[in-house]
Amino acid sequence: MQHYPPQLFPIENLASELKDFDVVIDVRSPDEFAIDHIPGALNFPVLNNQERAQIGTLYKQVSPFAAKKLGAALVSRNIANHIEDSLIDLPREWRPLIYCWRGGERSGAFTHILTRIGWKAERLESGYQGFRRLVINDLEKYAQQFSFQVICGMTGCGKTRILHELRSLGAQILDLEGLAVHRGSVLGSDPHKNQPSQKGFETALWNALRTLDPTKPVYVESESKKVGSVHIPDALMEKIRSGSCIELITNIDTRISWLISEYSHFLADADELERKLNLLTSRYGKLVINKWLNVARSENFTEFVNEILIHHYDPAYKASIFKNFPKYDSGRRIQLMNHGDKAFTSSAKAILGI
Repeated sequence: MQHYPPQLFPIENLASELKDFDVVIDVRSPDEFAIDHIPGALNFPVLNNQERAQIGTLYKQVSPFAAKKLGAALVSRNIANHIEDSLIDLPREWRPLIYCWRGGERSGAFTHILTRIGWKAERLESGYQGFRRLVINDLEKYAQQFSFQVICGMTGCGKTRILHELRSLGAQILDLEGLAVHRGSVLGSDPHKNQPSQKGFETALWNALRTLDPTKPVYVESESKKVGSVHIPDALMEKIRSGSCIELITNIDTRISWLISEYSHFLADADELERKLNLLTSRYGKLVINKWLNVARSENFTEFVNEILIHHYDPAYKASIFKNFPKYDSGRRIQLMNHGDKAFTSSAKAILGI
């Protein structure tokens, strides 16, 4: 049987050649993987969370030699289990890319065994740390390469829906709220999904931007620098804010109807709605917050959404848009007639025609 010597894959080739591998395998612990990982990677830990902590303690309190002996036994056993459970039926042509924290011991052991079997396994140079440096450097580079068309508009006008419609018409978009898993307001969290870590968000940005064409415009929503608990990198935020603006306009009845539909999970969960609105107490006082909550509890959702739009969202939008987007005043205005599919398609086509 032919054996392939372990190959070291250059980190600088990752963005362009990631697609050439059948799978990317992250051999770090599940806790490390959960914080951030290369997009699409599978987690085949050679040490689980408890084992990694055990080896680290042994290394510090006894000796590196003692840690290496136990580590070798645990790593060998875990690699054997992964091969038997997940890899045993894969063909010889299968080509995996493997990485750990620094591209050393853990990924080296896994790669060595796979190449001895006969697979064309490669180990990522400098591991996750190298990948992290690549993401940071590339985000700085991408911020300079791309030009952005910024979709502005008050809360409830359907900016995210317009972005998706633009994508369906062939335009390039950067869905910051989708990548952040948050709609960027006090009620913007997704009850079914957690936000990524800051590192995970930046990796998602990197993965989205690396597939776009810098010679064509990218459509993006007007956002605050902070989207939920994550921050848009400074260089990218600065470039977005320097982009040309397109204001999406619709009447307040359409906005209310759209928000009742889009935020139905909060309207149906009075306790969660109360928890979120209480975050605004320092700004508006208990009397105002209790008034809004009482309207919501009475299920008069049209009045509730109207109140929070007029007294919270609209003033906040007007204050921030002029401050943060210098080209807002010179931007074009596009009318959204209602929140039906045809209206969104028509508005998206009008935006593309600008």
